[in-house]
Amino acid sequence: MKAPSDKAVERILLGVACTAILCLIAIAAFIFKEGLPFLAKVGPGNFLFSSDWRPDSGRYGILPMIASSLWVTLGALVLGAPLGMAGAVFLSEFSPPGAVKVVKPAIELLAGIPSVVFGFIGVTVLAPLIRRIAGGPGLSLLAASIVLGVMILPTVLSISIDALGAVPQGYREGALALGATRWQAVRMVVLKAARSGLLAGTILGMGRAIGETMAVIMVAGNTVKMPSSALDSGRTLTANIALEMGYATGMHRRALFATGIALFVVIMILNAFATASLKRRAGGRR
Repeated sequence: MKAPSDKAVERILLGVACTAILCLIAIAAFIFKEGLPFLAKVGPGNFLFSSDWRPDSGRYGILPMIASSLWVTLGALVLGAPLGMAGAVFLSEFSPPGAVKVVKPAIELLAGIPSVVFGFIGVTVLAPLIRRIAGGPGLSLLAASIVLGVMILPTVLSISIDALGAVPQGYREGALALGATRWQAVRMVVLKAARSGLLAGTILGMGRAIGETMAVIMVAGNTVKMPSSALDSGRTLTANIALEMGYATGMHRRALFATGIALFVVIMILNAFATASLKRRAGGRR
């Protein structure tokens, strides 16, 4: 049997690679098709900047849910990103030889635990602890942030380890030869060389946090109101869609699709901001 030519293999692989892009375009087109008529009728301003969400009365303001989504996402990043990067630095640069081969897969097992398990632990252990120590209802944005911070750890840590491992060994040896300590070589050379990879891990972790639904539904409290502190209950955009899509009809259903558009736009803005920040820093170093 004649082996396929390089050109044929190249076209097959290109087609497979384009499948993900086509799926993304199809999903985005479907969401926009369902949600844009609602935005045209209600108005983007009334939808995005109103805090009154009462579909039974024709009120469709999602500002509290946007604020809650940003609260839990930023809280998860504050907890998960530094811990993930610190763990990656230790495993890549300071741990005993071979430890990374054992510890990294063990931490990555966290990614295989269903989100409902994290939510259950948050409800039974974390929320009562927060209520006893800090006050408030317990089921809060703080609880959701902590749970999501743990959930994004495997993503941040795994990609950070790969990014640090991709830095040429000569960078470390050159810094040590110039008199730097091991920590100075890591902090001033290795981390800067791996900055783009570390940011990529943070961005993926951010996407996981803002898109998580089940765990947030269980621990955030699901109260539709503007949060004033991390101890307040809240409802995220994803939780709102999951909780109400089962019985929504008519304008209410279209409002939930418009919520999906808002979530899509928020994620794109956050990703663009993170990428632009990296490019600006890279340009400043030149």
